[in-house]
Amino acid sequence: MARNLKAHGLAGEMAAEFVGTMILILFGCGVVAQVAAAGIGDHDSIAWAWGIGVTLGIYVASRISGAHLNPAVTVALAVFKGFSWRKVAPYALAQTAGAFLAALLVRWNYTEVLHAKDPGLTLKTQSVFSTLPGNGELPVGDWGAFRDQIIGTAILALLIFAITDLRNTAPAANLAPVVVGFLVVAIGMAWGTDAGYAINPARDFGPRLASWLTGYDTAWSDQYGYPYWWIPIVAPVLGALIGGAVYKFFIERYLPTGEPAEALPAKDLEPAA
Repeated sequence: MARNLKAHGLAGEMAAEFVGTMILILFGCGVVAQVAAAGIGDHDSIAWAWGIGVTLGIYVASRISGAHLNPAVTVALAVFKGFSWRKVAPYALAQTAGAFLAALLVRWNYTEVLHAKDPGLTLKTQSVFSTLPGNGELPVGDWGAFRDQIIGTAILALLIFAITDLRNTAPAANLAPVVVGFLVVAIGMAWGTDAGYAINPARDFGPRLASWLTGYDTAWSDQYGYPYWWIPIVAPVLGALIGGAVYKFFIERYLPTGEPAEALPAKDLEPAA
C-alpha cells in the first residue's frame, strides 16, 4: 500500500515523533533507573534496553513521520537527504517534548527508589536522566566527552544511512528498525565509557530538564562543576553531519544507479505540501 504522508500533515508527524521518542526514553531512562537506583541489571541490560527502545519507537512512528527520534538525525537528513528544513525545528521540539514527558514518568514511578538510593538527588543518580563525562566516575573531561559524542553520533548516522538505503543492502520485511536497534546496542557496548552515548540532543536535554524541575539541582553541570548540558546537543549534531557526509561521499556515490537512493526515513518523510 502506498504511503501518503500528506494526509497526516506536520501535526501528525510531530505527534508520531513525540510518541516514538517517548517510547525510546521510557525504556532507556527506565532501565538506567532500575540499574543505578535499584541495583537490578548491569551495563549490558542498559545497552539492550536502549536498543530495544529505539526499535519499538521506530515501529510506533515510522509510518507517519519516518521515526527520526533524534534532532541530530533530522538535521543530517535535511542536509543530505532532502528532508524539509521547515520541519527540522518542529521535529526537534516534538522529540524533546516526548523525551521530557517520558523522563517525568520515570522520575515519578521511581520516586521511592531514587530517594532511598540518593536522598539528596545528586550526581549519584543524575545519570538516570542525563549523561556526564566518564559517566560521572571516570577521569574524562568535557572536551573528551565532546570528542566522544562526535564520534559516536557519526557512527550512528553513517550506519543509519547505510541500513536504510534502498540501493545498498537494506534489511527486508520491515526489519530496518530491528537492525537500527542492534546498532544502538553496539554503540552502547563499544562507545559508552567517555560520555554515556547520548548521541541524541533530545534524549539528553528533555530528561535533563525533567530532572532539574523535579529536584536535581546539579542537572546542568558535570561532576567538575562546569556547564555540561550543551555538549550532548552540539556534539551529536556535528557528529551526525560528519557521519552523513562520510556515507554520501564514500559509499552512496558509488552505489548502482537505477533505483532511488533514499534512506527509509527520508523516503517516509518527503515534505508534505
